[in-house]
Amino acid sequence: MKVTFKIQRFIPENDTKPSFKEYVVEAQPNTTILDCLNDIRWHYDETLSFRRSCGHAICGSCAMNINGKNGLACQTHIQDLKSGVITVKPLPSFPIIKDLVVDLDKFYEKFNKIKPYLINDEPVPEKERLQSPEQQKLIEESTTCILCAACTSSCPSFWADDDYLGPSALLKAYRYIFDTRDTAAEERLSIVNDKHGVFRCHTIFNCNEACPKDINITNHIAKLKTALVTTKL
Repeated sequence: MKVTFKIQRFIPENDTKPSFKEYVVEAQPNTTILDCLNDIRWHYDETLSFRRSCGHAICGSCAMNINGKNGLACQTHIQDLKSGVITVKPLPSFPIIKDLVVDLDKFYEKFNKIKPYLINDEPVPEKERLQSPEQQKLIEESTTCILCAACTSSCPSFWADDDYLGPSALLKAYRYIFDTRDTAAEERLSIVNDKHGVFRCHTIFNCNEACPKDINITNHIAKLKTALVTTKL
């Protein structure tokens, strides 16, 4: 069948503001949006720019706004969209570099701010630092984040405050704060406990809706808030 794509274009060398361009491609109901974007770039318009890598919802590279909702182009199929025209735009609230490619530097700065790595100054064990199944279950869901930025881009608190850490960074903070092998929980709690931190979250649930991995991000952030009000820093 023929599918019409309305894609937001912006080439900084030529354009003063974004505009839309339409493309018509052949596709099957189970064809992904990423497949169609590849088809457009390879056969219709080689100037179209977008990020992609694995094509299997693992790397998070192809996150974009599809018919008004953030998601992964490789995970979204034509049959998932109840629309005659498919509108594709870059992730909202990030500066546009070109077309569907956005600048994620500030996103990663916030991610790095919460120290996203295991901290443990205790003597290294002979084999490994053990966890019980129950302890691992506490962080299991949070470890599936692929850093696609779809959640942060969808967050009204982030729209209003450029310095807000955002749901993705807070989720990663949870992942290490509640990891029993890590010894820097208080340090990270102090990092998220400022005016641009965890209490900027107003429990709107946009992040949950946008997450391609179906992580209950709002629930994890709520547990961070509880940890802060019950911990003496």
